[in-house]
This record gives sequence, structure tokens and C-alpha cells, in this order.
Amino acid sequence: NSDDRFAAFAISPFFWNVAIIAVLVALAPAFSEEDEIYAYAIGVLVGTVIQLAIPMWDLRNTDFHFRMIWEVPRSLSPDIRRVLLLMLPVTISLGLINFNLLINSFFGSLVSDQAPAAIDKAFRIYQLPQGIFSVAIATVLFPTLARFANAGAIDDLRATMANGMRQILFVLVPAAAAILVLSDPMIRLIYQRGAFSPAETAVVSTALFWFAFSLPTNGLFLLLTRTFFSLQRPWIPTSISAANLVVTALAALGLYHLGVGGIVASTGIATAASVVAQGVILRRMLHGLELGRLISASVRITIAAGGLAAIGWIVWDVLDEALGRGLGGQIVSLSVGLGAGLAVY
Repeated sequence: NSDDRFAAFAISPFFWNVAIIAVLVALAPAFSEEDEIYAYAIGVLVGTVIQLAIPMWDLRNTDFHFRMIWEVPRSLSPDIRRVLLLMLPVTISLGLINFNLLINSFFGSLVSDQAPAAIDKAFRIYQLPQGIFSVAIATVLFPTLARFANAGAIDDLRATMANGMRQILFVLVPAAAAILVLSDPMIRLIYQRGAFSPAETAVVSTALFWFAFSLPTNGLFLLLTRTFFSLQRPWIPTSISAANLVVTALAALGLYHLGVGGIVASTGIATAASVVAQGVILRRMLHGLELGRLISASVRITIAAGGLAAIGWIVWDVLDEALGRGLGGQIVSLSVGLGAGLAVY
């Protein structure tokens, strides 16, 4: 990534998944039914080795070359010491993300036995646009942000970050709009098989609906966090992430009586508050955030996303009535509805 090569790094998780599936198919029959989980564990190991090997192989195409040196250094270099010190808050910050899901699961268990699993299943769908769009934008911009920060080019850093914020809103606001109006058919198509009933679809789609509100703000949170990292000020976003957990827990405590939607809404409230806190601090550090352009772009994007939602739902509804709820009908109605909305956007 520091050499502006992203393809191998980006594609390796795909082969991680492919390797797990291939090993499962090949090895599961060799185990008894109660031991088939070992086939999955072996698949994860094989997939992880492949995921590591792909970017290592691609290092041959960079300006530097990777080689193993098997010796124990007498002392750590100043650069490695600095990296280790910077790693500490970054590691804590990344670990805190898992506690957010734990909070949701805890309060979900107070709602019903189904709620924790419903939140988890909705979260997996919610992560799809995050991984495709916001993580990609933040990953690609991070080396550039770091270069500008290292050179003291604050104006360029601010402009790059502001452009990234507008890009994230451009792709995640319409994604959120599509989920808001089509969460039910999305969940029905993906999950409603066998024991997964229409009642469970309703619970999971409710969770996904409320997750949609935090989709754009969570994307901004990722980018602003990377901006702090590029400035080598990792303790600031780590502290904000810790405060995020407290706000999430307090909001969930106050809203869990509303059901799954209230618990998921607490995550959105905490994420929005975290983005505001990050923005206030960065505005002071970077002497501005280009808020005028951001607000202007946000208004236009939201209006266009409203058109996407309206047309997408209308087209889906008409086709759903005409084609029915068979697998083929669902695929066509949802795909054409989303396509029509995207064309309008």
C-alpha cells in the first residue's frame, strides 16, 4: 500500500474465502459429523497462508524487496521502537470495535432470544458496502495522507481528506437509502431458507433498517481515524473509540425497550457523536475541514439518494407483485429495482 499497489492486498481476502470453501468441500466428508468443524479450522489455516502469500509475492514488483534474515538483533532500531509505540493505541482502537458488537448482543439478549443473532446477521449485510466502498477509499487514501502529514503539507492533507469524505458520502448515502426501503426483500432473498422463517426475516430486516442510518457516518469515522493515524496521533481516535463504547452502552440502555431497532440505533447515535468529535479536533489541527463543500455535496447526494429510494422501491414492488416470491422472481425484482434506482441516482 505504501508503494501505491493495492490489487494483491485487496484480492487476497477473496482467495481466503475460496480456500476455506474448497477445503470444507474436500475434507468435510473425511470427518465424522460431530468433527466436521475441524475441516473448517483447517480451511481457515490454509486460507490464511494463501492470503499472506499473495501480497508477499507481489512485493517483487515494488521498489523494495522482502527477504528473511534469521538473526536476533542486539537492540531495536529507533524506527521499530516508534512503530511499536504507535501500534499500541492502534491495536486498542481496532480491538474496541469487537466490544461494540458485544454490547449489542448483551442488550439484544434482554429483548429476545432471537435478537443477538438477528443483529449479527444484519451486521454482516451492513458490512458489505462498508468493505466495498469506505474501507477501499480509506485504504487507498491512507498512504497519500501519511506522505502529506510527513511533509507538513497540511493544506494538501486537508484537501485529500475532504475529498475522501465526499467520496464516501457519494457511495454510502445511496447505499443507505437502498437499504432503508429494501431491507426486507434483501434479507428475504439472502437468508430466508429452510428454518429461517418470515418472522425471522422481519426481525433481521428491522436491525438492518436501523443499521443503515449509521452507514455514512461509520464510513466517515474510518477515514477520519486514518487521518489521525497519518498525523501519528493515534491516541486521539482511540480515546474517541472508547467514548463511543460508553455512548453506545448508555444509548442501548435507554432504547433497548424499543426492541432490536432501539439497540441498533444506539450504535448510530454513538458513531455520529464520534464523527462530530473527530471533526471538531481535526478542524482545529488542519485549520478547517472544507465544510461548505461537504454540506453542499451532502444536500445534493441526499436528494439524489431520495430519488433512488423512491424509484427502487416502486420498481421492486411492481415486479414483486408480477413475479412472486420464488428465488428467480426475488432475484429479478430486487436486482432490477436496485438497478433502476442506481440509474436515477
